[in-house]
Amino acid sequence: MNKRSIATVSLSGALDEKLRAIAEAGFDAVEIFENDLLSFNGSPRDVGQMCRDLGLSICAFQPFRDFEGMPEPQRGRNFARAERKFDLMQELQTDLMLICSNISLASLGGVDRAAADFRELGERAAARGLRVGYEALAWGRHVNDYRDAWEIVRRADHTAIGVILDSFHALAPSFPTLPIQSIPADKIFLVQLADAPKLGLDVLSWSRHFRCFPGQGDLPVARFVQDVLATGYAGPLSLEIFNDQFRAGSAVRTATDGLRSLILLEDDVRAAASSVPAAPLPPKAHSRGVGFIEFAVSEEKAKGLAALFGQLGFRRTGAHRSKDVERWSQGHIDLVINCEPDGFAHSHFVAHGPGVCAIAVDVDDAGRTMARAEALQARTFYQPVGPGELEIPAIRGVGGSLLYFLEQAGKNWDLDFESLRSDAATDRLDAVDHISQSMPYDEMLSWLLFYTGILDLERLPQMEIADPVGLVQSQALINGNQGLRMVLNGSSATRTLSARFIHEFFGSGVQHVAFSCGDIFAAIADMRARGADFLKIPDNYYDDIEAKYGLDADMMAALRHNQILYDREGDGEFFQVYTHAFDERFFFEIVERRNYHGFGAANAAIRLAAQTRESRPLTMPKA
Repeated sequence: MNKRSIATVSLSGALDEKLRAIAEAGFDAVEIFENDLLSFNGSPRDVGQMCRDLGLSICAFQPFRDFEGMPEPQRGRNFARAERKFDLMQELQTDLMLICSNISLASLGGVDRAAADFRELGERAAARGLRVGYEALAWGRHVNDYRDAWEIVRRADHTAIGVILDSFHALAPSFPTLPIQSIPADKIFLVQLADAPKLGLDVLSWSRHFRCFPGQGDLPVARFVQDVLATGYAGPLSLEIFNDQFRAGSAVRTATDGLRSLILLEDDVRAAASSVPAAPLPPKAHSRGVGFIEFAVSEEKAKGLAALFGQLGFRRTGAHRSKDVERWSQGHIDLVINCEPDGFAHSHFVAHGPGVCAIAVDVDDAGRTMARAEALQARTFYQPVGPGELEIPAIRGVGGSLLYFLEQAGKNWDLDFESLRSDAATDRLDAVDHISQSMPYDEMLSWLLFYTGILDLERLPQMEIADPVGLVQSQALINGNQGLRMVLNGSSATRTLSARFIHEFFGSGVQHVAFSCGDIFAAIADMRARGADFLKIPDNYYDDIEAKYGLDADMMAALRHNQILYDREGDGEFFQVYTHAFDERFFFEIVERRNYHGFGAANAAIRLAAQTRESRPLTMPKA
């Protein structure tokens, strides 16, 4: 297996903090970025020893800039500068230096001129037992294509000179990667990997600010790696990420995400290449939907939440045999109210107040899902269970909540709960349609990788939603049968509803849960009869809907009366209505889908404005 490596520039913090995070995540090697070393209060020898103590090899020192094709006296100065860097490398105890293609306006073109410079540098490096790798920057002045860099290396014809391949510099300009297979494996000294979202930016800005880990962007990184490995390359696969969010976030979280992305990438490459040994990563289990949602509340808040559940048509169907925990059911939905004074739910309540502390996902093989999660560095959770109680495998999820994996065979509510009889009533709600979680914007890529890596979820295009006081980025994830939908929301603005939830909830978590139904008008009528009330939507919205879609008078009257939002895509129709926020934290949504697969994005700004008015009343100026 290729060594797993990461460049220190990818993480936040001082060099020693970065190295500890990299080692803790489980990487084998590291690229030392020059600026990290220059700003570190310790010698290169100290850094080298620190890496060895942490179990990390240094696979490269980088970057060395503006080397090849320079006129005198700069050319002579470059060789003297390289000799100084060779001294430093020997103190670090690394044998490879990365040189990126020249961007200096003073540089001279010419493949043979560049090859001659590298041939001479190769002689100097070889005399010290060192190597030099040449990388084509996508914005290089004369060399911006890896194929040209390889031609220079080929003409240099020196054992100490090789090429360094970077997925971003090959894929961002849409260069073909099949020619990589013609490069001899022993002339590829290092392979660097980065993904990126598709953005309409110049390649330099795109590279410097928006690179991300493989699987978090839109570039075909797996195909690039397949072409590299087809050469027989057996060296390190090293992540080199320039990303403003990563450099401002947690080094530990970023390093963990990085290793997770490499494991997933290797798995994808193995699955696509029959010549590669079988994947050690357990395959994704098939998810079927949400098994249950657990709410952690105090005894006092439990009464209010139970009343709200009752208004929405849920019935109390079980009481835990030994704990202060209740089961509420309707259709295929199970909700749990936990006000037990001890245990995980209580700790979650103390930290966050009332809210969702756990989500159970219904999967076909819980053991396989747990094995995959553990292989991807997810944090497992164990809590003592009482005699005869069901033990459900779990990992830590968003905001420290739990993500349970529940098989059909494990849905034995009678084991832990005493069944309660309730009055017969029509189940208007059928299933959990989607769960929306809010988090700081800089955590979205991390949780995207978490969910799509462990579960069989695919991401939809990211949406930008207008909140009255900022923008919210929304990322929907959905499984194959559309039985499981997760929506991740993040905002850099500090006053958006999503940001206020994070502040008031003291961290990330579930901001709302949507339930599906077959007839939203009948469902709302029943709920209103039980005392439910819903978010007030302005009349201006309905005037616009009437003009936009030409709905008949009866439909428009029903929408207005029930405060139901409406959207259409093709022949599909979508209806949605929202409850008021419970304890100013989370809320519920009722939806009806008629051949509609989205989330009502066109209505999001209307809903956010209505909720903002409700939570932060606006004072209108006097006439």
